[in-house]
Amino acid sequence: MNYSFPKLLETLTGGRGLALATIVEAEGSTPQVVGASAIFSDAGLVAGTVGGGLLEARVEAAAREALGDLTARLVSIRLDADPSDMEGAICGGSVRVLVDPEAERYREVFLNALDAIRGGISGYLVAGMEPVEGDRVAVKRLWIPFTGEAALKIGNFPPVPLGFSDREDRRGLGAEMGRSRYVYAEYVQPLPRLVIAGAGHVGKAVARQGRLLDFAVTVIDDRAEFANAENLPDADTIILGDIGEAVRAVEGSTDAYFVIVTRGHQKDAEALRAVAGRPAAYIGMIGSGRKIEILRGEFLRNGWATAEEWARVHAPIGLAIGSKTVDEIAVSIAAELVAVRSRRKAEEPT
Repeated sequence: MNYSFPKLLETLTGGRGLALATIVEAEGSTPQVVGASAIFSDAGLVAGTVGGGLLEARVEAAAREALGDLTARLVSIRLDADPSDMEGAICGGSVRVLVDPEAERYREVFLNALDAIRGGISGYLVAGMEPVEGDRVAVKRLWIPFTGEAALKIGNFPPVPLGFSDREDRRGLGAEMGRSRYVYAEYVQPLPRLVIAGAGHVGKAVARQGRLLDFAVTVIDDRAEFANAENLPDADTIILGDIGEAVRAVEGSTDAYFVIVTRGHQKDAEALRAVAGRPAAYIGMIGSGRKIEILRGEFLRNGWATAEEWARVHAPIGLAIGSKTVDEIAVSIAAELVAVRSRRKAEEPT
């Protein structure tokens, strides 16, 4: 899954004069896959990517034309230039890209999708296309919250069954409708949630990394001077309150990542007690090897966690990269989060 898609929606609904470009078909070797998306303005790329290089340059040119006449394009691009062509693309594949300059027209659809995924609801963002002239197409968009087996009907298009599992990535559904009608359905999931206990230097730096890496970031602290938007500009949610109680109040899920980096042994233990044994994709706690051994003994002796539950805790937290500074520690934690997220994704059934 491209975890940045919800953030592309934020960009799309927050601006004017923008075109959304999405790869809706890909054959052979291509620099990006179906579902890769980017936003363009008259000035060029604003966010996302459809692959970079010559491919993105061609899509950017198509976006500029589409923004000029406010007509969508379904652009076919081959990537099989002769190797002697220094400016050509030699991947060997081909893509079809929907370039839609009417984001403002469907702002309500995008907002509905954004509100749903912010609330933890997956769904399909659907584009129905009908040819106008050449590569120009008329586009109609819908947002369909995911409720298991679903079917859609766009205008006079025949129903198209959407039988994707809720465990799958965003997938493109390409189906020729009649002679040349086309439907593309984008399966959109909420961002995985990163819950950081501790808003000090390390917590703040991890929040910044989490935002860059497409997590929905929540930071918890019991100090007002730390738990505020000025100190935590990269947090989506800031919770001021007792750390243990606040962590306990956060809903656990198999897509939640808990990072415990408070200001001391006692607060770390409170946060860990609140999350140990609960559903989580990741639980990590900062500390030296000696501190971790002391806490392990306390938790097992007092029955706060079983040996199996303790074994799930990444402690000391982060990949061993020899980190010393705050930012290096945050990078080591972020790298471990990405490694766990990628491994989980690879293990999901298809």
